[in-house]
Amino acid sequence: HLVSHIPRLISRYNYCNWNMSSEENAEGAAITAKIAELGIKIKNAKAEKKPKEEWEPALQEMLSLKAKYKTVSGNDFGPPKKEKKPEAQQQAPSEKNRAKNEAKALAKKEKEEKKRKQREERERLQREKAERSEGVGQTNFGDMPIVQSQVITDKVWTPIEKLSPKMAGQTVLVRGHLQTIRAVGKCAFVLVRSTLFSVQGVCFESKEISPAMVKYIAKLPAESIVDMKGTVTVPESPVESATEKSVEIQISEFHAVCKTMSELPFQMEDACRPDATKETDVGAYNEDDPENVGEDGLVRVGQKMRLDYRWLDLRTPANQSIFRIESMVGCLFRECLMKKDFVEIHTPKLISGASEGGADVFTLDYFGQPACLSMSPQLHKQITAASSGFERVFETGPVFRAENSNTRRHLCE
Repeated sequence: HLVSHIPRLISRYNYCNWNMSSEENAEGAAITAKIAELGIKIKNAKAEKKPKEEWEPALQEMLSLKAKYKTVSGNDFGPPKKEKKPEAQQQAPSEKNRAKNEAKALAKKEKEEKKRKQREERERLQREKAERSEGVGQTNFGDMPIVQSQVITDKVWTPIEKLSPKMAGQTVLVRGHLQTIRAVGKCAFVLVRSTLFSVQGVCFESKEISPAMVKYIAKLPAESIVDMKGTVTVPESPVESATEKSVEIQISEFHAVCKTMSELPFQMEDACRPDATKETDVGAYNEDDPENVGEDGLVRVGQKMRLDYRWLDLRTPANQSIFRIESMVGCLFRECLMKKDFVEIHTPKLISGASEGGADVFTLDYFGQPACLSMSPQLHKQITAASSGFERVFETGPVFRAENSNTRRHLCE
């Protein structure tokens, strides 16, 4: 680059040397010639692709000579700088061009505004999609606040046993324990149980049902108390897992009234299975065997586990039925005797001595005096019927006999 400018450099030197002395003029000419010589040397070295280390000293010497040249001549070494041409004054656009430019500017602005609106609309749709997927702002599912009985609700619950195909198309609200949950793709199947009765609920993703709602239902712990609202439909085939086989509920709302906080000690499905073998009177109770597997490969819950978690075991349909049978037996017993003019009495269960002989009693201290649990209402029946004019009396209630027996069916109470 420098070599190509040597003629111009020399002419610049000749142009500028009029205000230099003869000695300075000679020195400047020598520097110019030396710079030209170094420039040729560097150019040839680069053309031969020699390493930079070989021609670097020549480059440094050239830069040093340029600085010296400026000291001698008072001017920078190189071709004279071109003077900038004065900018031509821009002509004002004509009326036609001005209108055209304004139309272009307006069209550009409208295009940018359209793009901005489209971008904002895309962002809004994406935001709404994300919020819907996460369930933001949706009220048709979630955990209910704690029930404190501060207000009287206007909700009306339908008993599960009252559901029938005649109610198809009606919207109902049921409450019960969440017995099973089964998630399949974009839908969830649940079995809600109340006392002895159960019904299946189905929840499919749709415009009203968000993916977050399906995920919420699928993650609820079993045996949580839930409110399920939806439309009664008649399935194509009977629902074998539910007591109400001829109907199911298309879920529109699902709320957890009370969640189970920890993992259950046993599964309700296992506790609902009948014993694999016939129960015997003696020797069948094994405390070390809380669970056992039958010949069919299914788990049964052992007696010890059931008794340790009796509050959970009582939810099974078998135990629910046992207590209902017991209740009805007591009801029929009372009804029969009352029709015969008997009077039901309630006698003390804590007395000062044995009410009849021939059996041991449970003794205890009653504020420093000996006492025992009642082993029979016989004494008080004699008082009321024979001595107090009741004539006919009966009682339904517990009695206690301290008879130490090892059979499973012998009860002290």
